[in-house]
Amino acid sequence: MNGGEVLEPAWCGGLALQQEILASGGGADRFRLWWLGQSGFLLSWNGHFLLFDPYLSDSLTEKYAATDKPHVRLSERVIDPSLLGMVRLVTSSHLHTDHLDAATLWPLAAAAGGLQLVLPGANEAAARERMGDGAAIEYLTVEEGGTREVGVFRFTAVAAAHNEIERDGLGRCRFLSFVVRFGPFCVWHSGDTLWHDGLVAELRAARPDLVMVPINGNDPARRVAGNLNGTEAAALAKACGARLAVPHHFGMFAFNTADPREFVEACGRLQQPCRVLRGGESLTLGQSSSDVVGGAVD
Repeated sequence: MNGGEVLEPAWCGGLALQQEILASGGGADRFRLWWLGQSGFLLSWNGHFLLFDPYLSDSLTEKYAATDKPHVRLSERVIDPSLLGMVRLVTSSHLHTDHLDAATLWPLAAAAGGLQLVLPGANEAAARERMGDGAAIEYLTVEEGGTREVGVFRFTAVAAAHNEIERDGLGRCRFLSFVVRFGPFCVWHSGDTLWHDGLVAELRAARPDLVMVPINGNDPARRVAGNLNGTEAAALAKACGARLAVPHHFGMFAFNTADPREFVEACGRLQQPCRVLRGGESLTLGQSSSDVVGGAVD
């Protein structure tokens, strides 16, 4: 797989994936995670659902179609957001459209009969303006170092550097990542970030079972904020003691992607367990160190 290759999703169209999600069930001793493309992940645990930073539309392709920075898709949308009515809890790590997409959240909210959106407090006003008054959304803000419990999920906000740790006039972080605890498990969704002082210490203290890390790198020629590359993402996963690392932020747009083999090879050198998912593909993680089903390591 090269950086600009069209990626074949595991699912496309949505109805079969919807049925798989609805049938996921499971107990308290394991959870299931689907990659929905870009930085979007759906987590299912013990009958509860959490959707991280979904982008399930073509809004960016349409927005930039007539510009010198076209957002040409490399992978098809794996599911229509209107089919995810089982999801009522969503995160937005920051305001970039592939992490806060009105064209995704409007049909999600309509299908679910309302959403709870966990987001940085610094972004609430802009998010409300983007979403407008028509969407039934409850805005649940969290600040760097703070925690928030929403049902069975406990969120702790960790600063993200995209490219810098950016703050508003009140000192609140505009870019966050989320450590999420539920039952016996802990996961970290990176949002978009580079390495920064204090990140490893906070993650080591959290002892995450699974980390979701970006791998598209930081190339100024793209004229967008950058992320960890594959080698850096693998090193971060190893440094924080993650049981499993899963890459994201690749394979969506031709101008801003990366080859996941760099990540896999770096994980191999570091003896860091990892899985690479195709769009719509899932893995299941249990409580034992070897209890991982799904995904690929090559």
